[in-house]
Amino acid sequence: MKLNFSIIIPVYNRPNEIDELLESLTKQDFSDDFEVLVIEDGSTEKSESIVEKYTSKLNLKYFYKENSGAGASRNFGMEKANGNYFIILDSDVIVPKHYLSEVSKALNSNFIDAFGGPDAAHESFTVTQKAINYSMTAVLTTGGIRGKKNAIGKFQPRSFNLGLSKKAFEKTNGFADLKVGEDIDLTFRLWQNGFETQLIENAFVYHKRRSTIQQFFKQTFAFGTARPQLNKRYPTTAKITYWFPSLFIIGFDISCIAAIFGYWQLLAFCGFYFCLIFLDSLFQNKSLQVAFLSMITTFTQHLGYGLGFLESKFLKK
Repeated sequence: MKLNFSIIIPVYNRPNEIDELLESLTKQDFSDDFEVLVIEDGSTEKSESIVEKYTSKLNLKYFYKENSGAGASRNFGMEKANGNYFIILDSDVIVPKHYLSEVSKALNSNFIDAFGGPDAAHESFTVTQKAINYSMTAVLTTGGIRGKKNAIGKFQPRSFNLGLSKKAFEKTNGFADLKVGEDIDLTFRLWQNGFETQLIENAFVYHKRRSTIQQFFKQTFAFGTARPQLNKRYPTTAKITYWFPSLFIIGFDISCIAAIFGYWQLLAFCGFYFCLIFLDSLFQNKSLQVAFLSMITTFTQHLGYGLGFLESKFLKK
């Protein structure tokens, strides 16, 4: 089967980001045709003028619709697309020039109905964005679940960089009406319907994520609240590892209290962990500033996800 790619990009009040993403798509070394669909999800800061800049460079379609959330906008784009394989990208990514070639090579070698790719930090990112990227991708922080071949368990694609065949979309009806965790929900339904998922390690994107610690906390808190709800929907997918951030925060609090009474051993263990974070980030990013901030973003990640998980688990019905 010849693959015809349709790239689906939902956007909400981020015209500058969509400008960078579309610019990167014009530089692909991919020789076949592909189409790009930008779905404006009820934005007040519209991207239409930005999109018009690229109509002569890309096979590009622009749609404006009432605000309904990213998942529904992705579904809208897949319904309007002409291709037989959809690639979902967030508006805050930049695509390296080899991206489509790597996807095509992987799928032609071993076709699969759904894939995900990793994310990385571009050299132009701020030190905070690089630190956030480290915390979200490192083995020491997430176990490598977002793009490492040696990660534990089956790979769960994330919506910032996700591929889906038209057949799989029609069978699953795409993304569910969830504000957070809709990509994981889709993965579970793909598995239930007999579709497999895979990681295409070389099909990475540069993902900006959030620009401030406060925004990152809010994002990870939302991630944490989603997991218990997904566990309720799909009980067989629940894992003890989802409790780790919450247990870490509880353990950190106990360590601080114990240190007040002279029992500093547990707090020393926490300090050892953050020293490992500093050294690992320093090795990966070659920056003392990023390494230092990586300790802060890692604590923020555990705090946000852990508190969100506990709130959703015990306070929400």
